[in-house]
Amino acid sequence: MSQYDIEQNIEDIAGGEFERTPVPQSNLKSWKSFLGMYAGEHAAGTEFVIGPLFLTAGVSAFDLIIGLLLGNLLAVLSWRFLTAEIAVKYRLTLYYHLEKIVGKKLVVGYNLANGILFCFLAGAMITVSATAVGIPFGMEMPKLTDTLPNGPTWIIIVLVLGALISLIAAKGFNTVSKAANYMSPIIIIAFLACGFVSLKQLGVGSFSEFWNIWGEGSEPFPGQIKYTFWHVLFWSWFANAAMHIGMSDLTVFRFAKKPSSGWTTAAGMYVGHYIAWIAAALLYAVYVRTPEAQALLTSGQAPTVAPGPMAYSAIGVFGIIAVILAGWTTANPTIYRAGLAFQAIMPKVSTFWVTIIAGTVATIAGLFPAFAMKLLDFVAFYGFVLAPVGAVIVFEHFFAEKAGISRFYAEKSGISFNAAMLFAWGISFALFYFISVQFDIFLSYVTLPAWITCGALFLIFSKMRQKKSV
Repeated sequence: MSQYDIEQNIEDIAGGEFERTPVPQSNLKSWKSFLGMYAGEHAAGTEFVIGPLFLTAGVSAFDLIIGLLLGNLLAVLSWRFLTAEIAVKYRLTLYYHLEKIVGKKLVVGYNLANGILFCFLAGAMITVSATAVGIPFGMEMPKLTDTLPNGPTWIIIVLVLGALISLIAAKGFNTVSKAANYMSPIIIIAFLACGFVSLKQLGVGSFSEFWNIWGEGSEPFPGQIKYTFWHVLFWSWFANAAMHIGMSDLTVFRFAKKPSSGWTTAAGMYVGHYIAWIAAALLYAVYVRTPEAQALLTSGQAPTVAPGPMAYSAIGVFGIIAVILAGWTTANPTIYRAGLAFQAIMPKVSTFWVTIIAGTVATIAGLFPAFAMKLLDFVAFYGFVLAPVGAVIVFEHFFAEKAGISRFYAEKSGISFNAAMLFAWGISFALFYFISVQFDIFLSYVTLPAWITCGALFLIFSKMRQKKSV
C-alpha cells in the first residue's frame, strides 16, 4: 500500500522540473539516492494496520513468513525489470508518458481515479493517527468490524487532525517532505522496538517459539476471510501494483542512471513490508491475549486493530509519537499528490485550494474506520483498478513492433482521446471484477490476468484503429 508511495520525493530530487521533457544526463542520480527513499517511505502508517490484519485473517507461520518473502521478491523484480527498465529508456513522468500514448483527456480521467483513491488511503492514515491521539482522552477505539464513527470524541479528533494535515500539505509541502525523511528512521526504530518488546511479552526465546505464534494458522476473526500462502504471496506482490506494474514509479526512476537502481526497492519491501508488517503483527499477537480481547472473541466480536493503543502498550509514549508520525507522514504527501491529481481536472484552481479539497475528502473518509479496518481489501482494489493502466505502457514498449503499431500514437496523430486504451481497460476491469465477485475469488488473484488482458487488448484495438487511419 503504499502508501505505502514515494513519488512526492521527486520535488526534492528534481525541483519540480522536467515534467514534460526527458531528464537530462546532468540530473541523473546514483542508486544511493533511491535506497534510503524506498526504505523510509515503505515503513509508514499503513504498516501498523496491515501487519495485524494478516493475523486476523488466520495465516499460518509458513503462509506469512515465506509468502511475504516471495511476494515482496516478485514486487522487487517487477520494479527492476519493468518500471526501472522503461523509466531509464524514456525518462518521462508517468503522466506525460501516458499522455503521449492515450491523449490528454484520458490522462485527466486517470488523475481523477488516482486522486480519489489517494484520498481514501490518506483517510485511513488519519484514522491511524487518531487512534494514538485519542489515548489520553480515553477514546473508545474503532473495532475491526466498525464502519461508522463510534462517538463524538472520535469525530472531533479526526476532524482536527484532518484539518491540520490538510493545511500543512497545502502550505508547506517541501518542509514537510524533508521532515518526513528525517522522521522515517524514528518510525523504523519504533517498529523494531515494538517487535522486540512484543517477543519478550510473548515469552519467545527461540525461533521455534517465534514460529509457533502463528503455528498452523487459525480460523479468521469475525468478518475476515481466511488467508492462505497464495493470498499472502499475491497480496504482497500487488500491494504496490499501481507503482510497479502500474508504472506510477516511472516518475521516480526516470532519474536513475541505470535500470539496476530498481533493486533498491528491496529496502522498502524487506524493511517496511516484511520486518515492519511482522513486528506490527507481533504487537497484535500480544493484544489478542489480553482479557479484554479474549472477552470480545468469546462474545463473537473481533478485537480492535487500533495501532495507537498497541504501540503504547509496548513502548509507551514513544509508541504514541511513532504512530502519530507514521500516519501523518503518509497522509500528508498523499493528500498533496491527490491535490495535484485534481488540479489536472481543475487547472484554474490554485494548488492550495485543490489540496484543501483533497484533504477535506480524506478527512471525511477518515471518519469511517472501515477504510483502515479493511485496508487489505482496499489496497487490493486500488492495485486492481490502476495496475492495468501500466500494462498499456509495458505492452507498447515491448510489443509495439511485433504488433505493428506506432509508439506514442496520440502524440503522433494529434488526438486527445485514444479509445483503444479506454476499451482495453474497461473490458479487463469489468470482466475480472465480475469474476471476482460472482465466484468469490480473491481480488489480488485476478490482478495479473486483468493486467495481461488489458495490455493484449490495447495492442489489438490499437492495431484496428491505426489500420483504419492509414
